[in-house]
This record gives sequence, structure tokens and C-alpha cells, in this order.
Amino acid sequence: MGFEEEWAQLKAEAAERAASTPTVPPVARALPAEVDPVEQVREAVLERLADFRSRVVLVPLDERDGLWTAEFGGLDWICAFSDEEALARFAAARGDEGRKWSYRRVVGARLLDEVVPVLDFPCGVALDAAGPDGAVFPPVRGIVPDEAALDGEAA
Repeated sequence: MGFEEEWAQLKAEAAERAASTPTVPPVARALPAEVDPVEQVREAVLERLADFRSRVVLVPLDERDGLWTAEFGGLDWICAFSDEEALARFAAARGDEGRKWSYRRVVGARLLDEVVPVLDFPCGVALDAAGPDGAVFPPVRGIVPDEAALDGEAA
């Protein structure tokens, strides 16, 4: 028996087996649970907040050695930076690249839990302003203590 004859016989046997095998319906695949886009965003925000709270950030000082703040959208923001590169990018965006910026190293949780509540004005924290991965942490419940939150109970 030559190759072509052997090949034809193998194909015929395979066809016979396929015809005699009972058809089994396909197994239903488990579909992934519906993903709620709002829940995804919420989880991403909570992860970003947890990362910020555990991180040491650089906070520039003003001329009186207080934490430097900027007003935006009718609210004051403490400007915090992940590193000196992010602070330099911010300075360049302001046209202050030659300025010597004094800063303090502060844990993010301390800014939100201790500093924001003692200010006599509503204030949030802006992380890496002028950077591609910037974030804001407004003074609202879940981010700052309730007594400092704009949507919280005043003490």
C-alpha cells in the first residue's frame, strides 16, 4: 500500500469514527461576571488613595516655611510630589525652573489625617500636579477625617 492509499484509508476510518460517535452538546462556558465600570473606578481610586497614604511625599514650603498651597477650583490644595523629578516638572510648568524649592518629607496619611484637619480653611491634597500621573485627594469623607470633610459633620 502506497502513501496515497494509506492516507485515504486513514481519512475514511476517521470519517467512520466521527459518524458513529454520538454528538455531545458543547459544554456551556462560564461567562465572566458583568464588570461594573463604576465599581472598577471606585476600586482604582481606593488603591490610589491607599498608595498615597503609605507613601512619603515631598511638600514644598512657602516663604514662611509653611506648607505651600495653591488655589484651584475655589479650593486650596497642598501640593505634594512623589519625588524631586515630579517637583522639578511642576516648577518648569510654572516657569520657576531656576527657583530653589525647600520642602519637607511627609507621609501621605499624615497630610490627610493630621494636617488637613488643623487648617482653618478647607484644603485637599494634589499629588504630582503637572505630571502625567497626578491625582487629587479632596477634603471629603473617606479621604480626610469627617470633621475636616466638606461633606462631613463639623465638630
